[in-house]
Amino acid sequence: MTVIGIIGGTGALELAAAAPALDRPVHTPYGDNSSPILRWETGRAGFRFIARHGLDSSIPPHRVNYRANVWALHEEGVDYVIGVNAVGGIAPHTAPGRLIVPDQLVDYTWGRAHTFADGELQPLQHIEFTEPFSEEVRRMLLDTAARIDLDYHAGGTYGAIQGPRLETAAEIERMARDGCDIVGMTGMPEAALAREVGLEYAICGVVVNWAAGRAPGDVGIHAEIQSNIVAGMAQVGRLLAGL
Repeated sequence: MTVIGIIGGTGALELAAAAPALDRPVHTPYGDNSSPILRWETGRAGFRFIARHGLDSSIPPHRVNYRANVWALHEEGVDYVIGVNAVGGIAPHTAPGRLIVPDQLVDYTWGRAHTFADGELQPLQHIEFTEPFSEEVRRMLLDTAARIDLDYHAGGTYGAIQGPRLETAAEIERMARDGCDIVGMTGMPEAALAREVGLEYAICGVVVNWAAGRAPGDVGIHAEIQSNIVAGMAQVGRLLAGL
């Protein structure tokens, strides 16, 4: 049976509605992961789900224990990992409600524990990161999205910012000049950590709002997020069922 790990962000906990009673968070060499690992099976696939921000959504993006989350799934022996991320749309083709499966990223974060190779618990290593996401997992997501007729876009660059505040319009303009199509707060160091331990990892971005200065008309950003996140995560639920 194929086992798929999911690290779910804002609004993603409903994806684990089929999970049984909770375990305790896993204690790893890097501390406790964000939540218990929720486990369930559907068809020929098993799922292992971690709520990135905790079950009560109380952990801000810069305080997430990314190392513990990735290590816990590595210890679970998953075959693939999907990061489900709520993101803002920068490029015209990243309209709210759409799923984006990026193939590149730019890291604007700072001060996060971003590697296992710290010379203490793990030896120094320099990972190959030219293509930051697993093409195998990306192809699985894209083929499934096409087969079940989801609203998705293949490719694009994910810009990872520090958070928890949202961006200024000038920052989004800079990110657009840098080539970013979407913006989020949790794609890094998660992607690099997965690469360090040999996990096949890719992101499924759920566009929940236009990024700062990109919305047509006078749209309240928090109201926009709330109105789009439920529909977007419902699409992710269909995607996982399709897998």
